[in-house]
Amino acid sequence: MSVLIDTDVLIEHLRGNAVIVDRIMKEYEKGRRLYFSPVTRAEVAAGLRTGEETITERLFSLMTCLTITDETGKKAGGYLKSYGRSHAVEMVDALIAATASENDVLLWTMNKKHYPMKELVFFK
Repeated sequence: MSVLIDTDVLIEHLRGNAVIVDRIMKEYEKGRRLYFSPVTRAEVAAGLRTGEETITERLFSLMTCLTITDETGKKAGGYLKSYGRSHAVEMVDALIAATASENDVLLWTMNKKHYPMKELVFFK
């Protein structure tokens, strides 16, 4: 199954976490479809350090960006309504969760507590 990679995982890759770097490369080499959200792209771009541009572009070139549609926005709004107060789910997490759900892909995150949505299936 295909995987949507959350921002925290990509940041760990960019910081040189050997376990994450190795796992992403193994999944890519196995032919698994790897995706990212435009929200993740924005978060990574906002925190980019000088000198990280090339490695960041290489990393994103291994993946495909999934589109945030009107339906994705509706689903994210529902997540915010259902989990915003009780679980402190923020807009970014709601959009990423909705993107994973709408595209029927696994979500690879290191922060499962940000994603209490029962229909999500996580990458292990």
